[in-house]
Amino acid sequence: MQPTNRSSRILLPVKLWFVYLSLLVALGLEYIPTGRVPGIPDWVALVLAIWCVREPQRIGMGAGFVLGLLVDVGQGAAMGQHALAYVVLAYLANGAARRVLWFPLALQAIHFLPLFLFIQVLMLVVRLLAGAEFPGWSYFLSSLSSTVLWAPLSMLLLLPQYQPVDRDDNRPI
Repeated sequence: MQPTNRSSRILLPVKLWFVYLSLLVALGLEYIPTGRVPGIPDWVALVLAIWCVREPQRIGMGAGFVLGLLVDVGQGAAMGQHALAYVVLAYLANGAARRVLWFPLALQAIHFLPLFLFIQVLMLVVRLLAGAEFPGWSYFLSSLSSTVLWAPLSMLLLLPQYQPVDRDDNRPI
């Protein structure tokens, strides 16, 4: 048997308030006016996908719908555009949760690249049906930046779960 570089640490259960706090922070980052700067990740979609994979019993399509409506209102987008995309993302991420968790974070990110591209195409179709113009091919750079940020953001969001309940210097975990 070959040694692996995976951590053998046991994760504590996630606190639900931390999940909601991270989603609110992502919503706040989404509200920052960036104009038409290409490559800015969809923070809400990224954090929502991470929590749908890590906590599929707690975070799902309902959270995606509510967050999508809040993003639509905050950005002045076509009502329901982000809500539809986030519901589809949550559904697909919840469906892939068991399979994806077996992969290292880099492979998880590659696995989610098509999902991020798909929800961007879905939002683009809704936007075009509402009468908007095509934003250009640089619009899709956001999916690439979300994919690049998957691993570091996943590790950052899981940090509170690595702490032991009671500290003991003689215990290896």
